[in-house]
Amino acid sequence: MSLAVPEANVVDSSVRNALRSPKLLRVEVFAALAVALALIPEAISFSILAGVDPQVGLFASFTMAVTIAIVGGRRAMISAATGAVALIVAPLASSHGLDYLIAAVILAGVMQVGLSLAGAAKLMRFIPRSVMVGFVNALAIVIFLAQIPHLIDVPFVVYPLVAVGIATLVFFPKLTGAVPGPLVVVVLLTVTVVLFGIDVPDVGDQGDLPKSLPSFFIPDVPWTMDTLQLLAPVAFAMALVGLLESLMTAKLVDDITDSHSDKTREGWGQGVANIVTGFFGGMGGCAMVGQTMINVKTSKARTRISTFLAGVFLLILVVGLGDTVAKIPMAALVAIMIMVSVGTMDWHSVNPLTLRNMPFSATAIMVTTVAVTVVTHNLAYGVILGVIVATIFFARRVAHFTEVVDIAHPDDDTRVYAVRGVLFFASSNDLFYQFDYVNDPQNVIIDLSQAQIYDSSTVAALDAIELKYTRYGKNVEIIGMNEPSAKWHSLSGRLGAGH
Repeated sequence: MSLAVPEANVVDSSVRNALRSPKLLRVEVFAALAVALALIPEAISFSILAGVDPQVGLFASFTMAVTIAIVGGRRAMISAATGAVALIVAPLASSHGLDYLIAAVILAGVMQVGLSLAGAAKLMRFIPRSVMVGFVNALAIVIFLAQIPHLIDVPFVVYPLVAVGIATLVFFPKLTGAVPGPLVVVVLLTVTVVLFGIDVPDVGDQGDLPKSLPSFFIPDVPWTMDTLQLLAPVAFAMALVGLLESLMTAKLVDDITDSHSDKTREGWGQGVANIVTGFFGGMGGCAMVGQTMINVKTSKARTRISTFLAGVFLLILVVGLGDTVAKIPMAALVAIMIMVSVGTMDWHSVNPLTLRNMPFSATAIMVTTVAVTVVTHNLAYGVILGVIVATIFFARRVAHFTEVVDIAHPDDDTRVYAVRGVLFFASSNDLFYQFDYVNDPQNVIIDLSQAQIYDSSTVAALDAIELKYTRYGKNVEIIGMNEPSAKWHSLSGRLGAGH
């Protein structure tokens, strides 16, 4: 039975409950406002990284958040313009301009819809826990490192302001949970610098805020095969990175909220959001882990209302209250993101006692994921390399589970071998060397009733074994194969023995 219907019912129920409860609704509204304030400098920074005007990133964050709130599969997750997407589209924007970038965003959205409906989200089950832990820790480090530039070559007063912001985030929630700590920090530090005329870097220094609403936009590009060949690699990379980061973030939110999300719906929802974003002149994006943590972990939001309102508040703030928003000190946002980093880190996983007790493979997988992500500043690369390392360790471990045992001698001219375990490319390579070709009797029986053939490498290895026994003038019979193994073995004689 599909999970889509129960998930939809849960979504409707959560939204209705929040709308009927002033307490729950207040949590969603304040969380959305805190997220919107945190989105502004990030969206501007990613726009600059992509080589486009700040409004391209800001409008993308608005349309992504509003659209994914309606069509996405993970409640309370925030999607907006991201650094990973900015890095992918930057070369295209530089060489061919904004119209080609927007066309690539729309094409990436179409690809995401297609990939998700084809079952790409189901691949999440193959991501090991060690990769997930590495993803979380890498995310925490990347968020923290992203704040460092805002703490270098700045007036000294910035440091006390950041310290006050961090202290407020630590102690204010102990007094009351009525208002999210991040919102309190933004208001407190903004009022402080304005009242006392303190000259510190603010949001306005990051770039000009738009003065008008986004409008429908059709990219002016020639719709030819040459254009498609130019856009397709960029769009495909954007689609894969966006899906991977969004699905990993959705899984992280599932764990935090102890709830289930529809990953397939989230995948095609990201595609729809990118298509909508492209047609409104946005640079595209995917799930934003840092802002999602502000929404879900720090502010305790749990419904689509917070995601939707985050987009709406973002547009109101930058278009209607741009002059006021521009005065928010970056120190406030830095303090918030530092605490998000601290709260995101899985401190238990890096505890020396834990590391001593963990298998080497698990630690190596986690460290690989973290190291690649921190070096490349791309969470998708870290996850991909982490999965590759995990696959190598798994293959090595499973390969050693296979054994060949001499189990019977029915008569002087016959020996029976039993092969036990999983037979695939890693384990079957050693299979050839586990038989006594010279000293075995005239008839050899290989019993595969306790083994399973999984690929053509094993078939080729069995062919090589039969061929070698034949060279010694001996007869070989393979018995006990189940139906899937027999289907693979039907390729026998057509692969080449290779020995």
